[in-house]
Amino acid sequence: MSGGVGPVEPGEGTRAWETVGASGAGASRARPAPLPGLLGRHRRSVPAALTALALLAGGGLLWATRPQERQRAAPAPPFPSQVVNLAYLGPLSVPPGTRPRTFALEVLLGVESGPPVTTTRLAQPYDGIFLTSAPRSPFRTKAGSARKIVITMHVTDCGNVPRDVGLPFLDVTLRNARAMQDHSFILGSRYAQDLSQALQVACSNESG
Repeated sequence: MSGGVGPVEPGEGTRAWETVGASGAGASRARPAPLPGLLGRHRRSVPAALTALALLAGGGLLWATRPQERQRAAPAPPFPSQVVNLAYLGPLSVPPGTRPRTFALEVLLGVESGPPVTTTRLAQPYDGIFLTSAPRSPFRTKAGSARKIVITMHVTDCGNVPRDVGLPFLDVTLRNARAMQDHSFILGSRYAQDLSQALQVACSNESG
């Protein structure tokens, strides 16, 4: 019985081979066929990886050479009430011809540090007293300096002022580059004694 045997088909798991032509029987040699899809993907992935590495290296260099002061935010200046001191110096004589029920006291305002501080208001808590200052507000005080302030008080209504002041204070409005604040300064026992005495003298008679 005779029969023809056809070409053998490649089985599962095998690859196709192509024949390189040569003269003579048995002179042909086979080599594996290239895999174009795999090689193309490999060639495209190399430039992308190099680009990513270059970007990472450049970013790290910029961060390393960045000035140190840019990495840290500048601290905020202090609040004005944190750097201002107000101290009582003593009573002052009023000029001749000053209207009755008027007396003067002197204080010292100093700024320890930070930006300049502007004093925008000076006041006291009693309705029966009218207060003025020299220098008049607003005035500015630089850090590391102090200025004397003359507080002149005129009693307008003796019924609305205490004759014996316990812990008197001055209300001061302060402003700097950080904020504006209302702050009450208690000036101590000597200020309380001098203020009480001045009020008693001013209201010893109801004229004026």
